[in-house]
Amino acid sequence: MARIPLNRSQTTAVVKRLPINRMVANTVGRSSASVSRIARALLTEPTVPAGVHKEAKVSKVGANYDTDWARTYPARFARLIIRTTIMKPIVDALASPSLEGVDRLIDLDGPVIFAANHRSHADTPLMMTAVPEPWRDRLFIGAAADYWFTNRVLSPFSALVIGAIPVERKKVSRTAIDTSLELLADGWSMLIFPEGARSPDGWAREFTSGAAFLSIKAGVPVVPVYLLGTDEVWSKGNRLPRRAQATVVFGSPIMPTADDDNRSFALRIQNAVALLADEHSSDWWQARRRAAEGVTPSLQGPPADSWRRAWARSGPERRGGRRSWPAV
Repeated sequence: MARIPLNRSQTTAVVKRLPINRMVANTVGRSSASVSRIARALLTEPTVPAGVHKEAKVSKVGANYDTDWARTYPARFARLIIRTTIMKPIVDALASPSLEGVDRLIDLDGPVIFAANHRSHADTPLMMTAVPEPWRDRLFIGAAADYWFTNRVLSPFSALVIGAIPVERKKVSRTAIDTSLELLADGWSMLIFPEGARSPDGWAREFTSGAAFLSIKAGVPVVPVYLLGTDEVWSKGNRLPRRAQATVVFGSPIMPTADDDNRSFALRIQNAVALLADEHSSDWWQARRRAAEGVTPSLQGPPADSWRRAWARSGPERRGGRRSWPAV
């Protein structure tokens, strides 16, 4: 009797119906289902019975990011290499910074708080390379937690490369305060931008009391610093920097007095930075005379429309050699 020829699909169907193959298929199917259930159980968060309070997860980034490792010797050595071989050559090439007032720090000893106006992202690398030794090698920076510590990649980058600790801008962070005071007591110096955020138009914002509070609590002096030109290097809203001239002016250290509270001392720091701005735009004598008369130009600029404020910041060569306000 002749055999009936089978095509490939018919042959496959017959083989699948064999008892041994059906048993294997059922066993493999059950095993796959078991593996899937186990995987879902491991990856899914356990359920909580009704009426039981569920503890909220504590974020490991943002204001809660632990930066202690960034001040170990291996991290400090890595930061030194990054600063000297990468950061400083880039800063020199883009900003060609000129430093003024460094001689005012000659008699200063121990940790200090450098408080500077904030114009640009270029401010931080500029200050990291401009702060003189010995403070440069033991310097930490108060950086916005909601900007520099938002994820698991940016957080370690900020802690390692710029030595930052997370600081909350919208509320007082006990963790940031305790960390700052511990580091200041341990001989570290701090760089802080009391404005809390970059200037939108080159004119400064009102200084917050963070630097003043830490100075009073830690008993360390504040060095006012005036930065000029960094907004031309890397202005707010621009993705890439460009070449421009930047200037760093260091002021004389100031200490809080017995009559100072956080707000009054913050105002003294702000006035000290304004004095440096006036001194740079005119000369030492004229700036001190205006300060004695109480007419030092404000860091916040004139109360005028945006175009008028921009005109006030432009150079005298753009206004026929006349200047109404110092270029602060």
